[in-house]
Amino acid sequence: MEAKIGQFIDSIGNFFKGADQFPWCDRDVILDCERDVAEASNGDSDENKSESIMRLSWALVHSKKEDDVRRGIAMLEASLTNSNTTLQKREKIYLLAVGYYRSDEYSKSWQLVQQCLEIAPDWRQALTLKKAVEDRITKDGVIGMGITATAIGLVIGGVAAALARRN
Repeated sequence: MEAKIGQFIDSIGNFFKGADQFPWCDRDVILDCERDVAEASNGDSDENKSESIMRLSWALVHSKKEDDVRRGIAMLEASLTNSNTTLQKREKIYLLAVGYYRSDEYSKSWQLVQQCLEIAPDWRQALTLKKAVEDRITKDGVIGMGITATAIGLVIGGVAAALARRN
């Protein structure tokens, strides 16, 4: 019985924490990627430059720092028009969707993940992200309704108390 209560409490905690199953990237990895981009800019082929920028973009949108995520989004948006293949375009759109998800811009993330699924309908990563986005949208709606119900309850309680004092 105690185990079931513990699982229930953990599930409620996870619901409100909003933990996701996508990888996080630490500052050291980002710094290594930035170094790779700088080295690639000094005479490497365009393909190596593009790959190092893609790795840096991946690291940035998977960062725990909001500024890094924003920077990754900007890099991906700027490079999206330079996508030579459908695979590159799909990867960039997916990473943009992850960035917007991490920035709590769920509707934008959902739109982008839909674009990914138009390119590759069975892509597991995109399907997982789509479910996570939809879960967050649902959860935010439930929390919003709870806040609204609480506010309405407080107003009704205040009105009832005011009327009780008059009588």
